[in-house]
Amino acid sequence: MTVTLATLTQQTGLAVLDHLEQSVRIPVVDGLQAQGDLIVIPHSVVAASVQTLSGSLWQPVPPEGVELLRGAAGGNPHTLVADPGTCRWTTWVSDLDGLAIGVFEASAAVYLLHPEHGGTGCAPGTYVVRRQREHEGRRSRLVAD
Repeated sequence: MTVTLATLTQQTGLAVLDHLEQSVRIPVVDGLQAQGDLIVIPHSVVAASVQTLSGSLWQPVPPEGVELLRGAAGGNPHTLVADPGTCRWTTWVSDLDGLAIGVFEASAAVYLLHPEHGGTGCAPGTYVVRRQREHEGRRSRLVAD
């Protein structure tokens, strides 16, 4: 099935900005993906520093999605969207860098939806969702979207 922005906005009830083309097919990749202040990383890339905690509570991702992160000052949400029974999510994580928001496991393609950035797709697998940070000289700060 071809998934478009129109498909995701109908499924979730979330809107995207008018300048985004609704009929564009959303690509599905199995690597790093950045969306504003959020980055999705295959768990295998950061397994040495990010672990799910023993006894983690996993939640299924419903068709309308799960809000992963809301932009600075109550801005737009980054929403993880999946078909029923294909993805689960936990915030019970340990991250040596202190950037992880959570981890999700997907048995089918899942999608990230954002009103300004549109959509991106993640291939089946286990991924870490982290805040992004930027560096300026010796200082670093979280990216504000």
